[in-house]
Amino acid sequence: MIRIDQTDGIWTITLARPDKANSLTAAMLEQLCDAIDAATQAGARALILTGEGRVFSAGADLDEARAGLATSPLWEKLSGRIAQAECLSIAALNGTLAGGAFGMALACDLRLAVPEARFFYPVMKLGFLPQPSDPVRMAALIGPARARMILMAGARIDAQEALNWGLIDRISAPDQLLADARALCADAQSATAAHVAAIKRLIP
Repeated sequence: MIRIDQTDGIWTITLARPDKANSLTAAMLEQLCDAIDAATQAGARALILTGEGRVFSAGADLDEARAGLATSPLWEKLSGRIAQAECLSIAALNGTLAGGAFGMALACDLRLAVPEARFFYPVMKLGFLPQPSDPVRMAALIGPARARMILMAGARIDAQEALNWGLIDRISAPDQLLADARALCADAQSATAAHVAAIKRLIP
């Protein structure tokens, strides 16, 4: 349910469950952790996370969420792996980002999105707590009041507002999204893995 492409030091990991809005199962979360570990061990200089279809991810698979996935430590394990990856990480958001899938994007170094993308994290309404690191990373990007707007007031924001807030860094046309993400990897691609890691460690 995920696809991996390796090209000249860039690893592109695609959520490939478009018939279910790329909702995530426990198996997929484990596969994503393994893929990021493999990329790190292989000396990847850049990592791109994207999805197939019109939604990046609707969050947890509903059936598995009801069975306990919504509160699984796997979410935090995955976002931690992404944050610790010693390469440039980019979330290329091909559509809406919702719920627990926020953790993946927040843990990336950069975030691009298509104009049609929407952003919401309905933990208050659903009665769950967010992943522990998500409010911290979100507030660091957009400030505590706007983080409360999303996590506590249930705000649903569009791509332009997300860009204005600093939740994403750039809006890309759907047919240019991956090309734009790969273009941002060019400098890292021409460097050594150790150099990329050294520069990343200098940035808080």
